[in-house]
Parts: sequence; structure tokens; C-alpha cells
Amino acid sequence: MPRLTLSRKIFLALAALLIVLLLSFVGFSIVALQRGLGAYVAEIEIRRMDWLSQLLLKHYTANGDWKKLRDNDDAWHRLQLGQSAMVIDGAATPDDRRLPPWYERRAPGTQGDGAPQAEPSSGLSPTASPPPPQLDLLPRRFLMPPPGFFPGLAGPPDSIFRRLAVLDAHGALVVGATIDPENAARRPIRHGRTVVGYLALAPMQGLESEADRAFLARQSGVIALTGLCGLAFALVLSWLLARRWFQPIDALTQAAQDVARGRLSTRVAVHGSDELALLGKTFNDMAQRLDTAEASRRAWLADAAHELRTPLAAMRAEIEALQDGVRSFDERTALRMHRQVIRLGQLVDDLRSSMREPQSDLLKAPVYPLSLLKEALDHTRDRFAQRGIALDRDALDRIAASAQPVIDGDAHRLHQVFMNLLENTLAYTDAGGQLRIGVSVEGAWTGNCLTLVFDDSAPGVPEEEIPRLFDRLFRGETSRSRALGGSGLGLSICRATLEAHGGSIEAAPSPQGGLRMTITLPLAASA
Repeated sequence: MPRLTLSRKIFLALAALLIVLLLSFVGFSIVALQRGLGAYVAEIEIRRMDWLSQLLLKHYTANGDWKKLRDNDDAWHRLQLGQSAMVIDGAATPDDRRLPPWYERRAPGTQGDGAPQAEPSSGLSPTASPPPPQLDLLPRRFLMPPPGFFPGLAGPPDSIFRRLAVLDAHGALVVGATIDPENAARRPIRHGRTVVGYLALAPMQGLESEADRAFLARQSGVIALTGLCGLAFALVLSWLLARRWFQPIDALTQAAQDVARGRLSTRVAVHGSDELALLGKTFNDMAQRLDTAEASRRAWLADAAHELRTPLAAMRAEIEALQDGVRSFDERTALRMHRQVIRLGQLVDDLRSSMREPQSDLLKAPVYPLSLLKEALDHTRDRFAQRGIALDRDALDRIAASAQPVIDGDAHRLHQVFMNLLENTLAYTDAGGQLRIGVSVEGAWTGNCLTLVFDDSAPGVPEEEIPRLFDRLFRGETSRSRALGGSGLGLSICRATLEAHGGSIEAAPSPQGGLRMTITLPLAASA
């Protein structure tokens, strides 16, 4: 079996859920229709039995209660069959019986106009004398009972005769069928404004006629057809929604595959603000970062190769000149080759330092940064003198004489930072210039930090290049033209090291015409 995609799985899950729901709806609707049809028909039937409720009311009015009718099935049957005169008036003989008009017209042995018919076996003449005058018990406005309402005392279990009952005002059974009062249809019997009883009709338990069964089948078919149409519509809608919902996921999948193949410029279209849109934005940000990192990596490799090639080319030229006899190996040649070797080694060390995580091997210990700075200045004093660059360190000596700020850090790394800054000044400051070092210590109320400011003289750095000074292997055009120019890694190493110590470094134009480097380091808690 082929593997299903996520969209197909979601579609099948939705389809299965919809099928179950619709089948449940259709099944419950058909069952509810079958069960509710009896109650509905009972409500209709009980509304058409005004004539019987009037007979019961006459009985109650004549007797004042239901005692004569309670548990008196014979009286109840005769009342149903229209023999109400004997029940109500207490007639002694059947001759005193007076039937209601509907019964006289529809009783067996009578014609449609009420004239009696002769029974073949009885020998009675069709012209037999009419019955005595009847008592008109029912007003003419009452509905007639349906044909065949009284086929006899026996009948099917669901016939009206077997489902009728009389209840008193409290809902207790007086006479008739044993029914559930909660489920039965009721018609109140009112004496004045007082309810004295109820005529109750239990719902039929089955279908009595072909018409009922045909109606039920027709309605069940309509429900089933509606369910099938709804199911088809739901399946089509779920398929369309699944395709629409998973289009962004498919696009993300394809884009991820393209990025994995190296096409880092791939982006996905983002629509809306839901979770999928957020996922698309995150993917685009990731792809942008990867693209930028890859471009930076390629540029770094190209710059590193260029930087390594420069001293190697100089050494190769010296060696080829010696081999060709153009130059003799003397002290000056050895010095030039030694300088190139030192430069090559320094470049390799800088490359390794730039690729190292600053916090990976950072040693935390109490460090005195002013002492480290003074040590770096003493180490480069002769070189500053050779370049004719004056050092203004009065602020440093004054602060160091009165206090020794302490930070938690790595002494070796901080010494490297100070050396890189001094080497930068030596490499790019014109002869006869000046380097001024400013020092300030802020207390707890103003930040509890140490600030060092390095101001050198011309030449300066163009303002558009200042934000890029801390990029790896970046060197301005001024420095590239110099033979003593560095690798372009010193400032990036400084920034990474200072950030690992919780500090910062910023570059800005110097009032002296050169470059200003501002270093901020947090002091230790005990400082």
C-alpha cells in the first residue's frame, strides 16, 4: 500500500468523521420519526374527540364525580359506543337509550340517512317503526368520529379503542386502558373553569395503515437522500479544504528541499497571519540567515585566501630571486623573509581566533584591566617611538595610581584586545601623530563599569565604513594600500572577546582626526 501524504490522511480522517456523523444523523432522524409519529398522530386524534369529552363532561355533571365510571369498563364501553343515555340518565331499559346523532347515522343496521335497514335473518320489514325520539347529546358543530371507529369491543392492539383512558384531575386513572400519562396525549375536561379530568390517548406502538407506512417510508427516504447529498457535499468540501490548507505545507516542503540542495535564495509566499503563515515567515528568515551566512563564509574564505597568498607570494618571490641569483642571501633578505613568516603566523593565529567561540574556553578570574593596558603599552613603547607617534597616558596613570578596578574575565584575552587596538594604531596612524587614552570609572549609581577611550590622529575612516570595521577580514581602502596593513581580523576579535566579558566596543570619528575606540567593561561585584 503506498504511503499516504498528510493531506490525504487529513482528508480521510475528515471524511470518516463526516460519514459517521451523517449516518448517525440519518439513523437518529429515522428512529425519532418512527417514535414521534405515534405521538404526533395521537395529538391529532385527541383533538378530534371533542364529542367524547363532552359526553364525559355530561357524565361528570350528572354525577358530580367519577365514582360511577371508575373501573366500570362496561359503562365506559357503552359510553364510547354512544349508549350514553343509560349511563348519564340512569335509564332502566334499553328502550330508553338515546344515541348521539353520529351514531344513529353510522350504526350497523341503519342507512346513511338514519333509516333502519331490515336484517335478512330477522324478518323485519324495511318499513319498521322508527326508534323513539333521541336525546341530542352532542352539538351539531362537533366532528364526527372517523368511519370504523367502533368495529366492536375487540380490535387491533394499536386501535383507538385500546388506547383510550379517562384520568381524574390529579392524573390518576379512572377507567380505560393502562397508559403512561407522561407520554400520552391529553385533552382536558373542564367544568366551568376547573379541570375535572382528562381524556388521554396513548401513542400507537406500530403503524396502523398503509398510508402511515407509506408516509414513514417517504420521509425516511427524504432524510436518507438529504444525508447522502450532505455527505457528498461534505466530502467535496473537505477535499478542497484539505488541498487549500496543505498548499502552504507543500510549498514549504518543496522550498526546504531546494534549500537542502543548496539553493539558499529560495523563499515561500506568505499569506494571512495564522500558524502556517508564521511558519512561512520563520522559514524565510532561516533561509535568509543561511544565505547570508553562506555568502559571508564564501567571502571570508576568499579574503582569507587572499590574505594568506600575500605573504606567501612575497616569500616565493624572495626564494625565486635567490634561486635565480638575482639576490644573494644576506642579512636583509633573511630579515624580509622573517617578517613575512611572522606576518603569516600572525594571520593564521588571527584566523584561528576569529573562528573560535569566545566563551568556549574563557577563563573567569579577577583581572586588573588597567594593569594589562599598561603592560601592553610598555610592550609597544619602542615601536611607537620608532613611528614617531606620541602616547598620552596621563589619565591612565592617574586612575591607576589611585584605584585598581577589577573585572571577572580572562587576562590573556583582554591583553590580546589591548594589543590589537595598539597594533591598529601603529598600522594606520601617520608618523608624527598621537594616541590619547582616556579612562573613567563609574560607580554603582551610574552603571558600575570601566570605560576606556582610544583616540588616535589622522588618517581617519570614512563614516560609511565605520559600521563595517568589526566585520571579519574587512579593511578600508586606506589600510589596504599600506604595506603594514593588518589582516582585518583584529577588531572582529576584539568585539567578540569584549562581548564574551559582558562589555562592548564602539567606533566613531576622533576629535584628533583619526578613529575613536570606546571600550566598556562591567566591574566585578566587589569592585
